[in-house]
Amino acid sequence: MEYRKLGNSDLSVSAICLGSMTWGQQNSEAEGHAQLDYALDCGVNFVDTAEIYSIPPRQETQGSTERIIGSWLSARKNRDKVIIATKVAGRGDANWLRPGRAGTVLDAKNIDYAIEGSLKRLQTDYIDLYQLHWPDRSVPLWGAGGTTYRRRTRRHEIPIEETLEALARLVKDGKVRHIGLSNETPWGVARFLRAAELGHGPRVVSIQNAYNLVNRTFETGLAEFTERERVGLLAYSPLAQGYLTGKYQGGARPPGARTTLFEGAQRYEKPEVEQAIAAYLALAQDLGVDPAQLAIAFVTSRPFVTSNIIGATTMEQLKTDLASMELAITPEIERRVDAIHALHSNPAP
Repeated sequence: MEYRKLGNSDLSVSAICLGSMTWGQQNSEAEGHAQLDYALDCGVNFVDTAEIYSIPPRQETQGSTERIIGSWLSARKNRDKVIIATKVAGRGDANWLRPGRAGTVLDAKNIDYAIEGSLKRLQTDYIDLYQLHWPDRSVPLWGAGGTTYRRRTRRHEIPIEETLEALARLVKDGKVRHIGLSNETPWGVARFLRAAELGHGPRVVSIQNAYNLVNRTFETGLAEFTERERVGLLAYSPLAQGYLTGKYQGGARPPGARTTLFEGAQRYEKPEVEQAIAAYLALAQDLGVDPAQLAIAFVTSRPFVTSNIIGATTMEQLKTDLASMELAITPEIERRVDAIHALHSNPAP
């Protein structure tokens, strides 16, 4: 396993991060523990979760993933060997997350409530990396509207400076070591860095955004910016919700698969996406490699990626995904990937 510095922090994280959002719905506690054990044995020291997990978000299962990680940490007594990242929900209408059935915003009251819940469920005294799951302001999220910005008037948005000051208190109190962003834009990252320079709180060390073969939009604007500013990318969805494995091609719906069970993959349901995926599947076949390993290895190999967040519902999938570390993206493979990208540029932003 390769280890990389997380932004300008003192943390060295594994190039592969274990994602956990299926634990509590698609995966049981025992299965989550088994994945954690195997990943740790393979050198993975970085685990990502969120207060809203498992996915899809539901009141009945909210927090279940953190609880599964917490019971594992308690049973294994290995908190010092694992870097835990979790997230506080941005502005939203999930009224089961807060007391009084209120929606979520990124002010001190909401952040304080969220961190206490996460610490309790994770059975730990501190979070290594505490991330804002999505902004308080309106931005295109998860493929809704592509990447087009449309200004929406709100009566009030929590100022970035106020959010950062709330996070600063958590760092000062020892509840959080470092802070990060997620689903952010260049403007948002710039404002957080500027607010830190002005003394409103700590500098963000990471950004967690989607990045994969059919969505390389991070390369436009954010890649250079974050690399120069030492804000590491934690790339999520390297398999495009499993579509890059080929299991959904031709409208297939394998039993137990995420898209078979749940809605929400509309960005990958377009004809142009299927055409792009078919080209990458053909490339993997020609190279004699597993398509999942090709897709994951490509993401891990990018110079602006600090850690690549993988997720699996079976041990077989997890073993395949972790074995991607053995696949080198040679200049020839990169040239062929880029040729496909030139023909099918970002069909699933």
